[in-house]
Amino acid sequence: MPPKRKHKTPGTIAAQNRKARHDYFIEESLEAGIMLMGSEVKSLREGRGNITESFAEVKDGEVWLVNAHIPDFKPAAHFSHTPTRPRKLLLKRQEINKLSNAVHRKGMTLVPLSIYFTERGFAKVDLGLARGKKGYDKRESSKDRDWKLQQSRLMRAKG
Repeated sequence: MPPKRKHKTPGTIAAQNRKARHDYFIEESLEAGIMLMGSEVKSLREGRGNITESFAEVKDGEVWLVNAHIPDFKPAAHFSHTPTRPRKLLLKRQEINKLSNAVHRKGMTLVPLSIYFTERGFAKVDLGLARGKKGYDKRESSKDRDWKLQQSRLMRAKG
């Protein structure tokens, strides 16, 4: 009997974009389904996806996840996929219109924050409607983070 493969448990994060919260102000976050091939799902279940350089765009009334890297799943080499192909995101028409208006009128960006699996086993994308930070904004947020860290250390020391 062959050994069982260890998959991540349902409800866990498969890929995360940690850089997004540093580079952008996240105004709003929403959940979207994602259309994947079988080999992509297996690769994501192993935690091998990378969405650091990816973004989402609204094109012809549909939302697409662009430049997300999901590597090949070696045992499924015969049914392989292209690692950085655009993937369609599944949203309601009202949500698509809202995102499209925000991107075109307000100059905002759609950034994937994470890809995760629900308890039922569906792959979902946490999509953030974001506004870019300037250099001074990044310095200010790092100052705030350092100050909060120092505050917590002082409070722990005082007891």
